[in-house]
Amino acid sequence: MPASAPARRGPLTFNAIIVTSAITLTVSVLIIVTGGIVRVTGSGLGCPTWPRCTTDSLSATPELGIHGIIEYGNRLLTGVLSFTVVALILAVLLQRHTPPRLIARAAWAQLGLVLVNAVVGGITVLTELNPWIVAAHLVAAFGLLTTTTITWHRVRDHQRIQQGERLASTAQHRGLAWSTLIATAVLVLLGTLVTGSGPHAGDSAEIARMPFDWVVITWVHGLAAVVTSVLATWLALALRASASGSVASTRAWLFVIALGAQAMIGIVQSLLSLPSGLVVLHLLGAALVWTGAVRLVLDTTATPGTPPLYNQGEGPATTNASWRTVGASPTR
Repeated sequence: MPASAPARRGPLTFNAIIVTSAITLTVSVLIIVTGGIVRVTGSGLGCPTWPRCTTDSLSATPELGIHGIIEYGNRLLTGVLSFTVVALILAVLLQRHTPPRLIARAAWAQLGLVLVNAVVGGITVLTELNPWIVAAHLVAAFGLLTTTTITWHRVRDHQRIQQGERLASTAQHRGLAWSTLIATAVLVLLGTLVTGSGPHAGDSAEIARMPFDWVVITWVHGLAAVVTSVLATWLALALRASASGSVASTRAWLFVIALGAQAMIGIVQSLLSLPSGLVVLHLLGAALVWTGAVRLVLDTTATPGTPPLYNQGEGPATTNASWRTVGASPTR
């Protein structure tokens, strides 16, 4: 924001938003991982009801054993996430100067999605782990991860803009970034079908599974991974050609590497009959890959209200121009 922006007379600096947005992003990844732990340990019904753990207790009881502890621990992490999101909102409201509107909106969106995740999680228990509801719960968790990623990225963008940096991107970069994000979304959705058709039902009882052939849906999932990898590599090469050494170019190559590692984990876990540890690691990789895909789109899209370094459709003035130029003024 410009230095002339009206003061709110709050006690907090922008550092409070930086810290709280980083924490919410971290916890939103952890809650996806702990959800995976609940599934592979068969603890999905460790707390047999919702919102209480049992009809008589809000928390896990000794009679529920280790499964109750694992499931209740995941519920407690949702509480931690709620607390961190509220802390982020307070950090926004108590700023000395009005923060960018997009950051404020994203913070409030996080609170809404935390509530949605809690409700959908409760429905998964009440429907005794219906695989379609379980898949919807994971999709909702990725929706929350999207908002925490956007918030964190825009917070860092705000810092760079304050330092005089401006975004320089082309229509090709933006198109490839969006294509990669869409392909990654399809990849994640297919992953929920693979999981819903596989052996990890989330409980030791007989749980209904999705009506897909696990081998076939796994191959389709793998094909989607190949398409995503091709698009991501294409984007990385395009960025390297026009913006070598930039933050966006580096992040694109890291995304390609992460996607390759994720593919290797997926192949190995399939060959080894889905060992629990690799399944959880694969879920962590999925969260990190999704975060990377979202940031690729944000890297190639100017922050609203911020003029790009080059006009839309124009290329860099020189072939070695950097993706972000510190101290440069917009070219008109």
